[in-house]
Order: sequence, then structure tokens, then C-alpha cells
Amino acid sequence: MTANQLATQNLTLRYGSREIIGGLDLTLPGNAVTAIVGPNACGKSTLLRGLVRLLDPASGTVTLDGADVHRMSARALARRMGLLPQQPVTPEAITVESLVRLGRFPHQRMLSPWSKADQAAVEEALERTGTAELRDQPVDQLSGGQRQRAWIALALAQDTELLLLDEPTTFLDLRHQLDVLNLVADLHAEAGRTVVMVLHDLGQAARYADHLVVLHAGRLAAAGPPAEVLTAELVESVFQVPCQVVPDPETGTPLVIPCARIPAGARSPRTATV
Repeated sequence: MTANQLATQNLTLRYGSREIIGGLDLTLPGNAVTAIVGPNACGKSTLLRGLVRLLDPASGTVTLDGADVHRMSARALARRMGLLPQQPVTPEAITVESLVRLGRFPHQRMLSPWSKADQAAVEEALERTGTAELRDQPVDQLSGGQRQRAWIALALAQDTELLLLDEPTTFLDLRHQLDVLNLVADLHAEAGRTVVMVLHDLGQAARYADHLVVLHAGRLAAAGPPAEVLTAELVESVFQVPCQVVPDPETGTPLVIPCARIPAGARSPRTATV
């Protein structure tokens, strides 16, 4: 079995009586970058919460390398998996460096001092995310993009082999979106990190992911290599958008081109009159 492989077996996740994910069987490959895509409210964020056991399953199991995550201690799981949620809550008046230092909590032992290894992990996370110059700034006074990068730095400082990111490019302009996605690619290529991330942009998902998971109404619509999964038929079926899928001129990965909007009066041919 590949290391850092997450899997679900007949997983059902609910909020109260409302089912969000139903009977999901899914394998997320280890040592790879996986992108989870799908329409709004299809269960992408809920699935991530279930994978890191922030949401208990109504039925089914989640396993990490074959072991049930619900049988692991919280600290042991936090040393294996790190999660950046979609809308993290920032502690009041905390500075960027103090926030990033929280990522080292799973590695701390009772009464153990802050170590050089801890500080080195924090410094690397600040540098990688371009937030070193913001270290003394209160997080709640940053722009949305700066705040997002600070939270990504916290996730990196946790130094887990498996990193789950829920819409990590939210609030970022195009340049910083690409910075974050290139960072993800580097973490995988250089450090062997396994990454699972929720994305909205299908072109970015196809370009940066080795494996694509498409959800629709809480069910698995498709999974596999982007070039095999991302077809015009699938996009129209899942997203209700007629399109063409062409090779990206830079990477050759699938690129979705929505069809031009057809004026309402031109949707059906009219009978000519004389």
C-alpha cells in the first residue's frame, strides 16, 4: 500500500438529519496531489471535515494507510494530517508569527521547551508563504490574501506528510493563486508531501493535480487522472455548462472553454415567412 493513502468505505456524513455525503467509496492516492472539484454545496468541504474526523460519520469508515482514523489519538492524527479549513477563525489580536507557531502544537510535549527545530519549521513556513515580513502584524488587520497566506504558513509549520487544503486560493488574486499552487507543487516534488485540496477552477485543478475527484450532490461522479476524467460530457452533466475541453497550450492538461452564450431568441430556428 502507498504511504499516506486516505480511503473511505461506504462513508455517509450528515449535518443533523440532512445527508451531505452518501455511501461514498473513495481512495485518495498517497504521494500525490489530489484536487476535489464539484458544484457549490456538493459536499467538498464536508468530505474534508470527515477525512480529518472533525465530523463523525453517520456510517462507514475513513482509513489512513489502512488504519481507522477514529482509532488514532488526536495528537497522532495531527502529526500525520494537517488541515487548512475554508474559513478559519483567527484568535483575537494574534500576530502572524504567533499564529504560525500554533502549527507546532502536535509536536510539543508537556513541559518541553520551544526547540530550534520548532523555530526552524516556523521560519521556513513564513519564508515559503512570503509572510516573513508580516510576522509582527496582527492577523485580523491583514488583507484577505495576506491572512490566507498566514493560515497556509500555519499548516506548513505543522510539518505533516499529508496536507488537506479547503479552497486555499480563496481571497487571492491570480498571481498569489499561482504562488500558492506552485508552492503545493513544490511541497509534493521536493518534500514528498501528499496533498488533497478543494478547488473551484477546473483548469487549475487539472494543471496542478495528479488525481481528480469530482463530486456531485454528495456522490462520486468521477475519479482518476485529469486527462481521463475532465471531459465535456462530464462538465455539462455535473456543472450544467456546455463546453469544449481542449489541451492547455502551456501544459497540455485539460482546459475547459465554456460555450458562448446563445441569445434566448436564437435557441431554436424560426420558420421563414414571405
